[in-house]
Order: sequence, then structure tokens, then C-alpha cells
Amino acid sequence: MSTSSTTERLPPAGLLHVGRLARPHGVHGAMYVHLYSDHPDRSAPGGRLWAAGEWYVIATSKKQAERWLMEFVGLVDRNDAQRLVNQDLFGEPIQDPSILWVHEMIGSEVVGLDGVIYGTCVSVIDNPAHPIIELDTGGLVPVPFVVSHLDGRITINPPPWLFDL
Repeated sequence: MSTSSTTERLPPAGLLHVGRLARPHGVHGAMYVHLYSDHPDRSAPGGRLWAAGEWYVIATSKKQAERWLMEFVGLVDRNDAQRLVNQDLFGEPIQDPSILWVHEMIGSEVVGLDGVIYGTCVSVIDNPAHPIIELDTGGLVPVPFVVSHLDGRITINPPPWLFDL
């Protein structure tokens, strides 16, 4: 009987849920991977992803339609890869000030260019056209209206009708 705790498989603090491992490809340990971000640092060789209680270093990666085909250092055969099928992937936050990251927006105060406080971001809704910021006041702000995000404050330039009910 195993005495291992489920906490051994929990990701280390500060990691983000960045994707999911899919099925193996071939006999040498390559796997299909679904990533939630298209940032090049997330899929670059040498990058580290955490799954099933351990870190995996990307050896090679190649975009294949809506997913990636990746080889990881240490995964040498299909059996190694098969045990990781459907495992969630976690990664360290990527530092890129030109991108609005959901995990940084949550909890930020949303303020207009004129200084009007509209509320606090409680979630970001994935929408086909563009993401939408949901406020604790019930308001919804399409991301194209965001001017900046610095130090826990999202500045927006909303059209006059945006908050009309």
C-alpha cells in the first residue's frame, strides 16, 4: 500500500496552470501538449513545465495546428509518456510587460482616465472577440479599452455608454 500523499502532486506555490498533456506520439517519449498561451517563452526548448509531481524540461517543440508536439528531457519512451496523459501542466509566470496577464489583473482596481473608480477586477471572461474584465460592481469592460496596467491598477478609456444600464 502506498503512503504517498496527494499533496506531493500539488504544484509549488506561485505556478500558473498553463496547459495539459495529451497523448504520446511515436515510441520515443514525444507528447502532444495543449498550452493556454501562445507566448513563445512557454514552449521554447529549455523551458520548464511541472506535471505529476516533477519538473520536465522541454527538449524540442513544434507547433501542430492547435497544439504542440514536444519532447522532454528524460522521457525516453512511449511508456514514460503514457503515464503523463491528461496531466495538468504548470509553469512559472513569464515576465513580459507588454502583455496583460489574467493572474495579475485579478484584484486590480479599475479606474478611468478621468479618475473615476469603476470597481475591482474579479475575473477575466474568455470571449471570442477579446477578453472581458468582470468587475465586482457587475460591470464588464472589454480589454481593448485598457490603457495600462501598473501596480494593481488597470486604467481604462471607456466609451461614455459602457456603464449605462
